[in-house]
Amino acid sequence: MASNGAAAGNPAKQHEPGQQRLGQGGQRRQDRWTAEWETEASHRRGGRLRSKLASRARLAYAYPMATTSALPLFHLYGDPPDDSAFDFIHIETIASRSSVHDWTIRAHRHRNLFQVLLIELGGGEMSFETATVTFTAPAVILVPATTAHGFRFTPKVTDGWVVSFTEDVADALGDQSGEALARLKAVAVDPLLPLATSAESRRLAMLCEDLNEEASLAREGYRLAMRGLLALIAIEVVRLGVSRARTGVVTLARADARVEALRELVDEHFRKERLISFYANKLAMTPDRLNDHVKRATGVTAGHLIRQRVLTEAKRQLVFTSQQIHEIAYDLAFSDPSHFTRFFRKQTGTTPQAFREGRGG
Repeated sequence: MASNGAAAGNPAKQHEPGQQRLGQGGQRRQDRWTAEWETEASHRRGGRLRSKLASRARLAYAYPMATTSALPLFHLYGDPPDDSAFDFIHIETIASRSSVHDWTIRAHRHRNLFQVLLIELGGGEMSFETATVTFTAPAVILVPATTAHGFRFTPKVTDGWVVSFTEDVADALGDQSGEALARLKAVAVDPLLPLATSAESRRLAMLCEDLNEEASLAREGYRLAMRGLLALIAIEVVRLGVSRARTGVVTLARADARVEALRELVDEHFRKERLISFYANKLAMTPDRLNDHVKRATGVTAGHLIRQRVLTEAKRQLVFTSQQIHEIAYDLAFSDPSHFTRFFRKQTGTTPQAFREGRGG
């Protein structure tokens, strides 16, 4: 989201990488990957998958908010991607953009922006990957970078703030202040954070108003002030996320640095590289050591993270695009559509076609 607001950062430029079908080398990698996930499959059973799904039981699968040849990728909504964006902070009201688009923000992604939405008035429906969730004010919505998302706001009623920033802002803040931004990722496992009282909403709104004023007036030291206000917003959201827990004490420790490095590598290379050995080499580890580390930190193996990234992209394209299934298979570097179908059925229990039809496609 965003364009009619205030920002600190740099101008946008467009970049869209192309994709290639597998050659013979890719076929060999594909076959090796197949053997690898078949071997590991015995360690994964439906009970764990059902448990994971049950933790998000209130998220129902969404009907697509966009049916196009590709899920749009923006810097700010409607603007071309900007891979060079650095130390970028932007704020605008929800109404300033949504009203121009008939209160509907179609499903899209941001390559390098994290977004925090404060819903002060109204409500609506949000698509989050291939799921949907309704929300009403007061609430906070968190959207990590690369996540497919869209909104249908209640027309002429909904308002609040949209804060967008590149994740490198945390580096500029230093270890202590930047930690709050890093910990937003832990809170964002569930995108919707309902606020219990109007006082919680008002505290966040005041910080957003101050952030907007700093960006709009651009007085001396405004960039530093904007970073500080963003850190305060992040701290407040993290505090609310902790207090939201219904059972026990929630500990939102910083994500494991090596696991985060693996996730970044997988995001960059998953279309062509599916073998654990490739990522282990990039991280200067043996495959066994990487698997053990990831298992201790997350409860699942490195191979599982790789497969889930492929599966997430497959679901996005099935729900949010009109691409044929064989085109999606080749786009994701499967050797043929039947291999893609076997992979998808093994991970989800259904075929790609059945999944698409069940989501309104």
